[in-house]
Amino acid sequence: MQPEKKQLELLLMHYFRDRNPDFPKGKLMLSESPDFILKLKTKNRIGIELTRLNPINARLPDSNEIEQKKIRERIIESAKSIFSVSSPYKLFAKFLFSDNIPLEEERELAVTARVTNAIRKAVQFKKPNDFFYITIGSETLPAGIESILIVNHPELEVHIWERSNNLGISDDVVGDIREAIHKKDEKLRIYQKQSLNFYWLVIVADRLRGVRNYNLHDRIMNHDFHSRFQQVYLFDLIKSKVFQLV
Repeated sequence: MQPEKKQLELLLMHYFRDRNPDFPKGKLMLSESPDFILKLKTKNRIGIELTRLNPINARLPDSNEIEQKKIRERIIESAKSIFSVSSPYKLFAKFLFSDNIPLEEERELAVTARVTNAIRKAVQFKKPNDFFYITIGSETLPAGIESILIVNHPELEVHIWERSNNLGISDDVVGDIREAIHKKDEKLRIYQKQSLNFYWLVIVADRLRGVRNYNLHDRIMNHDFHSRFQQVYLFDLIKSKVFQLV
């Protein structure tokens, strides 16, 4: 059994591979420094490092946001507990809550029940040993939840259910991306000890959003990022979108 961190990395890498049409065919293997090695038929090897986008420029939540966080966490934990009692699936789930529709304590039980049923229905015709991903939209979810991403991978042996953007909402997403690239650039010499042909960096974001959301995707794609990695990607999990930055 792989450690939980490695199980999740494997799930996220398969999700990224499936959503990136330019991902080359080859044998993907777990590794350390970098996280993965992709062996190509050409005998070339690509080292792939996976990292999460950390909102180092996140603003502090106010009292209402803190209370909403507590309610949302309770709903997620309760839904996970109910679902896991009778289900063979071990799911990675990301809950995207609405910024405009708050959740009240008196609605917690009803929201939990609807969320649990929505997830059960979404996976009912799927096989637990298959890799798959599904986005449950707002039309089947209670008010206050915009969407739920669920990903299943046979290597995942624990439930990982979280709020989207649970590390915070950033004041400067572009600055966070630059910092993520910089930190991994500093470690590239360690990865190069593997003597691989190419090195990629994949930055994973729950859902690209900032305090100032105006044209955020355009701002990211129009920014000139630099890295010592040959290729750098940004992967928006909730939207299932891959952006090549370098």
